[in-house]
Amino acid sequence: MTETEWKEEEHQYLSFNLAEEKFALNILRIREIIEYGGVTQIPMMPAFIKGVINLRGMAVPVIDLPRRLGKRPCEINKRTCIVVVDIATDDGQIEVGWMVDSVDEVIEIPPDQVEPPPRFGATIRTDFIHGMGKIEGNFVVLLNSDNILSMEDLSVIEGASEKAMGIIKE
Repeated sequence: MTETEWKEEEHQYLSFNLAEEKFALNILRIREIIEYGGVTQIPMMPAFIKGVINLRGMAVPVIDLPRRLGKRPCEINKRTCIVVVDIATDDGQIEVGWMVDSVDEVIEIPPDQVEPPPRFGATIRTDFIHGMGKIEGNFVVLLNSDNILSMEDLSVIEGASEKAMGIIKE
């Protein structure tokens, strides 16, 4: 990948819908998008953790992203997707599936069209927001994938993944 291609990708975001609101995440953080299905529930998990999926022999935890953001749970239908995202941790990166209502498109948002997170009035925690992207006079919430889950959440998720690996291998 050339430096020019890399710089262009830094400004490209995958847009998706959660509870009738538009959100986006930088495409460099996205591993893949898959159809919703095959989620194995793990007992004793927080309500926003739907379970895990078997992704090429690896247990990938799936979170109900709207629920994690304090919105209504994701309604499962034919457009529901799992966006597999790379999350930075102290020990490197892990893959986590974000359950979303639907995926829209890849959009380009130049840096001069990104406003800082609002100080107040946001419907989700401001530390979850990277910024507010302006597209054709409307705002799109740009998420900060590394802050959606706390270290405690990540620890619970990693434990769930280890339990699920035992289920997958059986």
